Amino acid sequence: MTISAIIVLVVRLLFPLTIFRWRIGGSVGSMLLDGVDVILVDALASVLGEEPGLGDHYQSFDKWLDMYYLTIEAFVAVRFSNLLVRNTSIGLYCFRLLGIVVFALTGEKYRKLIFFFPNLFENFFLFAILAERFSPKLLPTNKLQLVLVLALLYIPKFFQEWILHYKQLTPWNWFRESVLGAKPN
Repeated sequence: MTISAIIVLVVRLLFPLTIFRWRIGGSVGSMLLDGVDVILVDALASVLGEEPGLGDHYQSFDKWLDMYYLTIEAFVAVRFSNLLVRNTSIGLYCFRLLGIVVFALTGEKYRKLIFFFPNLFENFFLFAILAERFSPKLLPTNKLQLVLVLALLYIPKFFQEWILHYKQLTPWNWFRESVLGAKPN
């Protein structure tokens, strides 16, 4: 593992701890770090004169780092006062964890399986902490409201999961090549 990859790994392990103190900023920051970790490694590698990239096992590496910060968010969700929101959060977290375990057991060959276990927990958690802070009336108090919220949150998540895990497109490669000027892998 390169120094640039180690630096990004340490940042991805330490930054999510801010979720305990600053739920919104820590969660959004952790999500953004997840989205740009490949780009950060490549940028640092360029500065340090290393080979770019995280290697062949990036997806496994990334998924467990995701579960790490999602687990911290789940610990925060356990303290939600709205029982419906709390139970839904924990259920969505467990569903995603099951998908990651299935992915870990089956490997890259069956990566498309992750598509069937979407990370709706993250979207719902962000919705819940934002609504709780800025507009508590938006928090669902019955099953019909919950289904509506989940359906609205699922629409963008469906496309994200489909692009990343089913079609296995890599937007960071476009960024790496078009913006950073790196050579194609």
